[in-house]
Amino acid sequence: MQTRSTDAKVMMVPNTRWAWAAFACVLAAMPWLFHSSFSITMLSQMGIAIIACLSYNMLLGQGGMLSFGHAVYSGLGAYLAIHAMNLAAAGNLWLPVPLVPLVGGLGGLFFAALFGYVTTKKAGTPFAMITLGMGELVFAMSLMFAEFFGGEAGISGNRVYGRPLLGFTFGPAIEVYYLIAIYTFLCAVAMYGLTQTPLGRILNAVRDNPERVEFIGYDPQRVRYLAFLISGFFAGVAGGLGAVLFEIVTAEVVGAARSGAYLLFTFLGGATFFFGPMLGGVLMVLAFMLLSEWTKAWLLYLGLAFMLMVMFAPGGLASLVMLHVQWIRQGRLAKIAGPYLALILAGVAVFLAAAALIEMVYALQLNAGGEEVLRFLGVELRPRALSNWLACGLALVVSSAWFEWTRRAFLKRWAAVSSAPADEVLPDASATREAH
Repeated sequence: MQTRSTDAKVMMVPNTRWAWAAFACVLAAMPWLFHSSFSITMLSQMGIAIIACLSYNMLLGQGGMLSFGHAVYSGLGAYLAIHAMNLAAAGNLWLPVPLVPLVGGLGGLFFAALFGYVTTKKAGTPFAMITLGMGELVFAMSLMFAEFFGGEAGISGNRVYGRPLLGFTFGPAIEVYYLIAIYTFLCAVAMYGLTQTPLGRILNAVRDNPERVEFIGYDPQRVRYLAFLISGFFAGVAGGLGAVLFEIVTAEVVGAARSGAYLLFTFLGGATFFFGPMLGGVLMVLAFMLLSEWTKAWLLYLGLAFMLMVMFAPGGLASLVMLHVQWIRQGRLAKIAGPYLALILAGVAVFLAAAALIEMVYALQLNAGGEEVLRFLGVELRPRALSNWLACGLALVVSSAWFEWTRRAFLKRWAAVSSAPADEVLPDASATREAH
């Protein structure tokens, strides 16, 4: 089934039915490929992050609402979910573990209805500033009302309670992963389905031209409010899943850092494509769980990646994926493969040389009087040795010159391929037309 959308801002890959089937197979197969305890936990967090980023993109990519406080709804949903889980564990509430995320979703929906009525009255910059203030207000309250938020220690719980449900106790990490995977698939399908509804289309129209939407009889504030409610519900589901996974909820889940992470990685994944936030959710977990362990300068690398993406690929990683898909379909990628591969290798060389300098700077600043040898990608660097600085600096200069040379060669080759007729780029084009 082909996806046919008149909206250029929210797109999905062709053959949607097969894409969803492939997504379900990936979710089911991942624990068999990465079966360590750490990998299962990381995969579970990826599923939660995918739901959270997709819910955020409902505001940013589809509605044009830049929110700086989206963690409020996932975080408050997590708090309500952990409280409900504790009540169920004490025998005061009938609530199987698989339904706990829905409590979080209803909590996110409730607070979205409460706060969204105020925030969605404005659009653009005022909306962003109001959400920022709302987020800071909730974070401050999390430290004031310890009865509900648990203070700095947070609220802890135990997901293993009551009788097993169909033989599942949800104690093992693999059982929790598959619960999260089911929610991830269902929520993603539901949010994609929303983009195909009249509400999803009019939300896109409100994003692009609210005055014209009002002229044809719709209230832009009401449309934004409805989208805000739905986004809050799915954010709450993500928070509820987080409460089940970690069995603890702290004030960090409603903080500005969490909201900023949703914004950053949704943009890096690609807010203009539906599957972009999915990639962003995966990147978020990889950055926080792997990159942060690999280097102390991980925030610097993340900031540089964001800056370069804004400058050269504002459509995010998803736009680069779809660009390569288009090149393959047009037969252009094979004709530029040589220069393109050289450009990629040169870019990697520039990155490695610059990263070596960055790591030595951090080693000098953070390990004063510590170890004299720094291991970087299997290579021993001595931050206090001038020869190492000269070697890395020379490598950066040479790799930068190589990158510039390959860039010009690639652009020259790309200009020749782009200007070629379709029959030259796609040799079978004329035969295909005759066959039809």
